[in-house]
Amino acid sequence: MGYYDDHSAGRETRSRKRQGVKGSGLIGFFGAVLGALLVLLSVPVLANNGFLPYEVLLKNANEVDSDLVIEENTDDESVETETVSLQTTSEVIEAVDRVSDAVVGVVNMQQSSGLFGAEGGEGTGSGVIYKIEGDNAFVVTNQHVIQGAGEGSSELDVTLNDGSRVPAELIGEDLLTDLAVLTIDSEGIETVAEFGNSDDVRAGEPAIAIGNPLSFEGSVTLGIISAIERSLPVDLTGNGQPDWNAEVLQTDAAINPGNSGGALLNIQGEVIGINSMKIAQSSVEGIGFAIPSSLTLPVIADIEQYGEVQRPQMGILLRSLQEIPSFHWQDTLNLPEDVTGGVYVEGVESNTPAANAGLQEGDVIVGLNDEEINDSHDLRSFLYKDVKIGETIDVTFYREGEKQTVKLTLDKQVF
Repeated sequence: MGYYDDHSAGRETRSRKRQGVKGSGLIGFFGAVLGALLVLLSVPVLANNGFLPYEVLLKNANEVDSDLVIEENTDDESVETETVSLQTTSEVIEAVDRVSDAVVGVVNMQQSSGLFGAEGGEGTGSGVIYKIEGDNAFVVTNQHVIQGAGEGSSELDVTLNDGSRVPAELIGEDLLTDLAVLTIDSEGIETVAEFGNSDDVRAGEPAIAIGNPLSFEGSVTLGIISAIERSLPVDLTGNGQPDWNAEVLQTDAAINPGNSGGALLNIQGEVIGINSMKIAQSSVEGIGFAIPSSLTLPVIADIEQYGEVQRPQMGILLRSLQEIPSFHWQDTLNLPEDVTGGVYVEGVESNTPAANAGLQEGDVIVGLNDEEINDSHDLRSFLYKDVKIGETIDVTFYREGEKQTVKLTLDKQVF
């Protein structure tokens, strides 16, 4: 009997325990559901009020409802990416549309070989219509595109955007900047290119090249401005020695044979440069150059007026101080230690302004008027943009460690 009573009590106890476990399980389940709902509702509130960082929000939300959060996050990113992409594409299209009708082909029938060296071919390049005046439309192109065709030559043609081909007249050319100006009949021409200020251009901003590479008319390539104020040595006399530094913009927008003379645009569709050259080596990719608009505009203005560019000259052979090994600065030239830039005078031509002013070989020019001169680019920029023929300027220089200033009257540059 005792055993029976104990067994019955045990069964009752076990039954109560099972009921307690079952009740606790139900309470725990509903508690977990309620807790999850509270987390789901509270996380956005906390995040919106700055109590949770985005990473915590994303992690916790993924645990609660990963499908919902991933879908929203993906949609937001794709919409943003798509908007930026469409906006950029739209801006490029608008820029090209503004200028494309003003970018033309230039055919030089004077050249005896074609693009691929075939005898009797025509030299081709590009040009930009920049002005309409009366019956004439003015076209700027590269000097090397029209090389060999004399002024007033009838051996130049311009191919318009609609495919028609019209005769062109050479107004003038400039070997130093590789620019030339042509005129054509303005009948039917409605679009002219607008020039922007290349001095405002920054490395990294979009660049659009339009031209006729390999006679593919109206080709458009997109890139960026890789560098500004590049200085490239150029051999003008054909003796294998550089005798001029071309000041150019560098771009990775594709510039191929036939692009020469075409337009380099900013994203607003303004011409910031005239495409001129590229480095054509098998190991080099995406290094092209354009003549900045800040240099182009005064050149074409002179060509229109005089048929050439009239530049002032000093009459010196020069080299940037940075091109000379630094140990010569104090040991050979006796320059003060605080002088870190200037132009070294390698020679002085007879009967020139520099000779008349008393400049000598070995002098280091550090200033013109109130402008500091750090290199040859500064000197040429001052002469060609800030002063005129016949103007008298102050030249500050060092000679044997002594700082001196002389007056120099500029003369017309003669080649």
